[in-house]
Amino acid sequence: MEKVSTVEGRAYPFGMKNVDTDIIIPAHFLKTVTREGLGAGAFEALRKNPDNVFDNPAYAGSPIIVAGDNFGCGSSREHAAWALLDMGVKAVIAPSFSDIFSGNAFKNGIVTVALPQDAIDRLMEVAETDPITIDLEAQTVTTPFQDRWTFEIDPFRKYCLTEGLDEVGLTLQSDSAIRAYETRQRDEQPWLASGTGLAA
Repeated sequence: MEKVSTVEGRAYPFGMKNVDTDIIIPAHFLKTVTREGLGAGAFEALRKNPDNVFDNPAYAGSPIIVAGDNFGCGSSREHAAWALLDMGVKAVIAPSFSDIFSGNAFKNGIVTVALPQDAIDRLMEVAETDPITIDLEAQTVTTPFQDRWTFEIDPFRKYCLTEGLDEVGLTLQSDSAIRAYETRQRDEQPWLASGTGLAA
């Protein structure tokens, strides 16, 4: 997982409330065995409208989505986070998130920022013309117009995101302790290492 300290750039002024994971990535895309290519199917139903924000060239490659309340509700599919990552999204700003989606986003290196609705309304305006900056270290969202909001984030999640640590990375931090345990267990309980259940 890549380290995240700052996410800066144009944002999709999406704003839609109660966006469930089926809207983010429809169920028929879940048969894939790879994460790659899911971005092409992200928000498929909405993209049938030629005027949708995700296919607007002005926002192409934007790393941020500004969304409405209860983003990521619905099923627990991790593919929703994978689809956002594949389309280049590194952060979502909304008044609230589904707990499961927020957890999946975090595990995949996507920053979820909860801000009040008045901040979302202002960011929707700014996103039409200018970039937005999310500073994870300072826990702030700012604009070129001196707008500034602070947000809360779980300290453990902040640590993992800024250090680029997913579950595998966290486990590898304990590599020496794991190896020491395995060596000690092999010495003290050799019958487990033999695979037969009997002492050699």
